[in-house]
Amino acid sequence: MPEAERPLRVALLVYRGKPHCGGQGVYTRHLSKALVDLGHHVEVFSGPPYPILDERVPLHQLRSLDMWEHFPWFIPWPRLFKTRIDVGEFLLTSITGTFAEPWAFSKRAERALLPRLADFDIVHDNQCLGSGLLGIQAAGMPILGTVHHPITVDRRIDMANAPNWHKRFGARRFYAFTRMQSRVARQLPRIMTVSENSMSDITEGHGVHPGKMRVVHVGVDPELFRPLPHITRIPGRLMTTSSSDVPMKGLVHLLEAVAKLRTERPEVELTVIGTPNADGPVMRTIKRLGIEGAVHFVSGVTDERIVELYAEAELAVVPSLYEGFSLPAIEAMSAGVPVVATTGGAIPEVVGTDGTTAALVPPGDAGALAVTIAELLDDPDRRASIGRLGRERAAGRYSWTATAAQTVQQYREVIELVQGR
Repeated sequence: MPEAERPLRVALLVYRGKPHCGGQGVYTRHLSKALVDLGHHVEVFSGPPYPILDERVPLHQLRSLDMWEHFPWFIPWPRLFKTRIDVGEFLLTSITGTFAEPWAFSKRAERALLPRLADFDIVHDNQCLGSGLLGIQAAGMPILGTVHHPITVDRRIDMANAPNWHKRFGARRFYAFTRMQSRVARQLPRIMTVSENSMSDITEGHGVHPGKMRVVHVGVDPELFRPLPHITRIPGRLMTTSSSDVPMKGLVHLLEAVAKLRTERPEVELTVIGTPNADGPVMRTIKRLGIEGAVHFVSGVTDERIVELYAEAELAVVPSLYEGFSLPAIEAMSAGVPVVATTGGAIPEVVGTDGTTAALVPPGDAGALAVTIAELLDDPDRRASIGRLGRERAAGRYSWTATAAQTVQQYREVIELVQGR
């Protein structure tokens, strides 16, 4: 068999594989399946929460102390400290206040992979960029890194939205790990990203030369995310996906828009795919606005149920201040629900810029969100048009098969680069 056609053996790393509402877990699940469909062998190494994978894809669970979920009050039981990595994760989190998971996961992945280098042709790192990757690379293993967007953008947005010096100090400590990510990203032979916008931001935020990067769009399964005409849309029902309780996702602005809308449209309600922190900014905003009965959170459901929820919604909303791509946007479009989205980051690049495949508003503008949502709720013909054309755009441009094929091309180029040194 020619070398260019030989099936590859891939170790795919994901430091957090949340199954349904986290981009890393969705990307890992669909990409690994599509790669196996093309005839390649893929094994996933993941930290918690673990992804749901195709039955043909082995999952290696690399446990963590899960420190940040309970910071700063959590002190693990002594029996949980089984390696020096565990001790390092605890000390980095508790003493410096940084998010230590990327470093700790990468070191655990290094420990798991070094004895098995002969089993793989390439390691594909999904967004971690931990220093353990350099140990794997030093052993001669080709590594491709995927960066959906640089976390330096999250740092900038969180710092800008911090209400006081104490919160700004905490954010600066938390995001200290991005210096490690920048250092690692510059040393990998190839960085793959998901949009032209992200490529530009990675150059600015991590200092990676554009010549070392390639854009490969992520995909959608149009047979799964499809219109369900037998389900009746619920008047006033909005839907959004928010996997984390951070300012960048813009959920607080959408909640403010919902409150504005309900002053004249009491039927407006919002379904959120995701789980907020009990004492985080989202729950505080809901209580402040008095809309507890109008916002419903859904988590741990199947993709089929998510498609049904899309079918029940009159509109899907992507309120993010920034996105490197936005899987929820193309999944909603593919499901045939009209989308209202912001112009943050790569979103216009993904959903279209002319207003026919999605309605666009400025990021961080609750008033503009409320006005645009109200206009579309009053215009069923425009909703139907946006839903139809959005479906055509998503199904025609983005597929996991194409994503996998282009990713394999990057694998082969990286292997050739490393072997040719």
